[in-house]
Amino acid sequence: MFGSGLIKLLVSLLLLPADLYLLSGLKGAFPKWKFIHGKTFKWLMLSLSVFLIVGLFASIYIKLPVGIRAGVLGLFFIQIVVKFIFLFFVLADDIRRYFISKKKKPNANPQIKEIPRSEFLMKAGLLAGTIPLVAMGVKSVSNVYDYKILRRKLYLPNLPKQFEGMTIAQISDIHSGSFYNKKAVLGGVEMLLAEKPDVIFFTGDLVNDVASEMRDYQDIFNKVKAPLGVYSTLGNHDYGDYNSWPSMTAKQKNLEDLIATHKNMGWDLLMNTHRKLKVGGEEIGILGVENWGSLSRFPKRGRMDLAVKGTEDLPVKLLLSHDPSHWRAQVLQKYPDIDVMFSGHTHGMQFGVRTEHFQWSPVKYVYQEWAGFYREANQQLYVNVGYGFLGFPGRVGILPEITIFELRSAADPSLNKA
Repeated sequence: MFGSGLIKLLVSLLLLPADLYLLSGLKGAFPKWKFIHGKTFKWLMLSLSVFLIVGLFASIYIKLPVGIRAGVLGLFFIQIVVKFIFLFFVLADDIRRYFISKKKKPNANPQIKEIPRSEFLMKAGLLAGTIPLVAMGVKSVSNVYDYKILRRKLYLPNLPKQFEGMTIAQISDIHSGSFYNKKAVLGGVEMLLAEKPDVIFFTGDLVNDVASEMRDYQDIFNKVKAPLGVYSTLGNHDYGDYNSWPSMTAKQKNLEDLIATHKNMGWDLLMNTHRKLKVGGEEIGILGVENWGSLSRFPKRGRMDLAVKGTEDLPVKLLLSHDPSHWRAQVLQKYPDIDVMFSGHTHGMQFGVRTEHFQWSPVKYVYQEWAGFYREANQQLYVNVGYGFLGFPGRVGILPEITIFELRSAADPSLNKA
């Protein structure tokens, strides 16, 4: 852990001399702009880099609110991309200047003027860096409602025959307090319902802070129904921990209102309990726990001991638990009979790359499991990157997700793919 942290520190510190090098490029792009050539601009540029470097390490190692963490990490990696593109042009110009200097004949005059930077190349470099940045910014805002259906086969060795081919839909992290486009939100719900899943799971964070945030969206999510039921659980934001309350009574009333919202929508909220799903005389278990996160800043209210009580004879157990860190910290260690855990929470940091065969996000430095399928022995975890958004009002590369699972019996769960 120490070695990894030291490497990150050294790499981060290399950004400061890189900034000084890029500063020469900026001066070449704007030779007549006195502000850019002054000390104030230099220190502002270096201060921003130091701020983002400190923010990077704070986001990884210190408890910061999720929205602030997403914003800082997003800004850090965006500025890295822009600087890298501009760096290419500065290097190209230095190579150009080097070869021009070699072609010059020796001059006895000691007052040889240095070959100036190409103003054109420097401005082209800035343009090349900022155009994708602006495009990414514009696209990231529209991406928050660009819902994607991800279809996954879920192989379970002990799956009863009556459940073969059954479909389960999962959505997570609605964060209704962030929405500003009801029509777009409804469009995502209609996409979900068009899949006609047999069962629907919601894995927590219905709101950002207060239950009243659902007031304008309850009529939309009230449409989320399935023949065999909608099962839900709570996330860390659902408890109102990030809001200032006049009293503990008011905070408790808010939680009661949020629980009532689940009930009013017809969702079966599982708070450290389970349900037996019965089809054609055969049963599987659906378990749900309150939020349990391994990081100290998140509540540990989940009670697996209560949720599993009475499920001993069930051939398959599916667990809804909001925070994926719960899987490695507790479920794998103490509950080997949990077949699959369904989570959300990470949002994929709303920034990264996700394709069929590759995925990366800065959130991987915080959460070992952050998107898609994971497996240890015969136990599995699926992390949904969320329906809504929080903090940063955009998504770059990590799109809002509606997951459709098709249950299949198989001897090898490793057939499941991210």
